Amino acid sequence: MAGNAGRAVRWAGEGPRAVLALALFLGGITVGYAWVVARHLRDDARDTSRLLGRVFAGLNDPRPDAATDALLDLAAQVRGLGIPIAVTDTAGRISAMANAPLASNADSVTLRRWITQLDAVNTPIVQPGVGTIHYGPLPAARRFTVLAVLEGAVFLCLALLAVWAYRSQVAAARDRLWVAMARESAHQLGTPLMSLTGWIAYLRENPGTPVGELADHLEADAERLERVAKRFERIGRPVRREPVGLGALAERVVSYFRPRMPTLASPVTLTLVATGPGPTALGDPVLVEWALEAVIKNAIDALSGRGGRIDVTVDALGAVARMSVHDDGPGLSPEIRGRLFEPGATTKAGGWGIGLALARRIVEQQHGGRLSYHPAPDGPGSVFVLEFPSAPSPGPGTRGLGPV
Repeated sequence: MAGNAGRAVRWAGEGPRAVLALALFLGGITVGYAWVVARHLRDDARDTSRLLGRVFAGLNDPRPDAATDALLDLAAQVRGLGIPIAVTDTAGRISAMANAPLASNADSVTLRRWITQLDAVNTPIVQPGVGTIHYGPLPAARRFTVLAVLEGAVFLCLALLAVWAYRSQVAAARDRLWVAMARESAHQLGTPLMSLTGWIAYLRENPGTPVGELADHLEADAERLERVAKRFERIGRPVRREPVGLGALAERVVSYFRPRMPTLASPVTLTLVATGPGPTALGDPVLVEWALEAVIKNAIDALSGRGGRIDVTVDALGAVARMSVHDDGPGLSPEIRGRLFEPGATTKAGGWGIGLALARRIVEQQHGGRLSYHPAPDGPGSVFVLEFPSAPSPGPGTRGLGPV
């Protein structure tokens, strides 16, 4: 999969150069087309002026045979224009031809076929006293046709290239998403697995430790693994709508993370300020918990290697239920703030930047809430606020917030 993504990226790198080459080629054709049109119009004006000049010269010539000479001269000039012409009388017999691609002694069937081709290009003209005039296009029209075909071919190539670039981009984005989701699942499972490994190592180093002292922690890790598995089952399914006590949900998340925070090198303190199990929001408790954990993990990563404090606050403001996560880390630079919630935006080496993007999708698209970032008001640090529309508090018969 990563190989497909790499190939898509490499091919996508060729796209701009191909587009530039086609654009330059199309520009050259357009300039050439304009030059041919301008030259044709200039030549057409010259030829028309020459024909009119010869007509006026014949009319002003006092010689008896001047009119005949003028007509013959006009016929010669018309033939010089290169327009294929055939004249048929009222009986359909060919009486005259000019610029014909066929010999005058060609068989009548071949000549009739040629006249039919002329009529397919231009509607014949019926001239009283002369017959029917069948004529074809100017030679310049062929150049126009060639240029138009070239322009159409270039436009088609550009369209195909755009479709190819779009599909390559979608395929590359899909591959990146699958890789990111795989990394996110590994990240989600990593915390309880590392915790279980730590408890096992502790038991081996202290074989006389009563199991009851560690049972709660081991049970919490097992429940955590079960909840992580349930989360990925939610992908692609309709979001549940049930009352969720944000205070109780935040208490469960904080209670799980607090004993697993570093306490020796670069200690991190995690606190919760909530006035009870509420306020209550309407949504999917599994997904809301996922969003809160993603924000708390982002705060933990911000304090990695330096230590600090993370404060989680749950309160209500009017019809909005809120959870705020405040850390006293270094904060975010203005460059990263503008794309903070976009997939791939991360300040961690080797990070995939999927956590906050996933959290915003859960909060805003699936619950109609809002996830926002604010610089810490009292110094360096960051504040993330998760807002949900409030719902009536759960009654006695309402389903609780235990593992789903």
